Amino acid sequence: MSELLTAKGLVAHYRKLDGSWVRAVDGVSLSLREGEVLGVAGESGCGKSTLASVLSLTAREPLSVRSGSLSIDGRVLDLTDIASISADLRGTLVSLLPQGAMNSLNPTQRIGDFAFDVLGSHLAEITKEEALDRMRSRLDQLGLPPRVLTAYPHQLSGGMKQRVVAVISTLLNPRVLIADEPTSALDVSSQRALLALLERLLREGIIGSIVFVTHELPVLRNIAQRVLVMYAGQLAEVGPTDHLIFEPSHPYTKALMNATVVIESANRRERIPDFEGSPPDLAAPPPGCRFAPRCPRAHAQCREETPPEVTTEVGHLAACWWVADQMRAKDTVAK
Repeated sequence: MSELLTAKGLVAHYRKLDGSWVRAVDGVSLSLREGEVLGVAGESGCGKSTLASVLSLTAREPLSVRSGSLSIDGRVLDLTDIASISADLRGTLVSLLPQGAMNSLNPTQRIGDFAFDVLGSHLAEITKEEALDRMRSRLDQLGLPPRVLTAYPHQLSGGMKQRVVAVISTLLNPRVLIADEPTSALDVSSQRALLALLERLLREGIIGSIVFVTHELPVLRNIAQRVLVMYAGQLAEVGPTDHLIFEPSHPYTKALMNATVVIESANRRERIPDFEGSPPDLAAPPPGCRFAPRCPRAHAQCREETPPEVTTEVGHLAACWWVADQMRAKDTVAK
């Protein structure tokens, strides 16, 4: 399976009012295969949405990309000068499905007119009726009635708006869809409808691959083949979804999984383990491993030196001194 998206060493900063910088994405590398869904998980403030902005080519001041490389479908893009990247690539090569549906739709336009504007800006030959037919078909796939086309945003519920935004984000059949918390405003049935639509668009080759950002880990088990866990702007661990959920390697991933509420009846009375502390201030992150102040396995080296990225026995990539020590110990025993 070929790689559709490759990012290496992405570094993105926010400029503060005093002129200083906050490094929200710090050296993140990832790859995305054709037809794959890569989940991105982590606590609030870990850099997930910032990474989504960078990958979707929508980063704007005060956010700027300082270094790193990005290649999508064979195109090498200069992220340090996003303004120079053709606007035609947004929506076709890569598209963003944002979390904030309330702010994504023009309140003065009917949904159908907005959809036609999106399609017409890239497909000069498309007629309004053809645009409405494409929109109508995908609304139907999400269980939304045709009357949505003639509605204004304020006439729709929050969940309906989010589903409409999902449809509009995929109208141009992007090679890569960056979905930033797309299910957070939806009820369970609406979540299922949205996930089913995305899976169908992938299966039929209408979109190439998806980066699915969420803090809802059970959702990733339903749609993602691999999961990348971020902490304090950096990669903590990445691996196959089920392995990462049931056999996490990084102490942060383990804490994150333990803090996930499981609603099965057999577990309802179980106490959720404590997950103390909060992510560090990225304006002045701690030296060494950024999770060390919260990590029960941290030792002196963790607090002083940046951890290496090591490959585990189950095929995970984890940035952790403790994992590296475990791997070295197993290699020594094997010899």
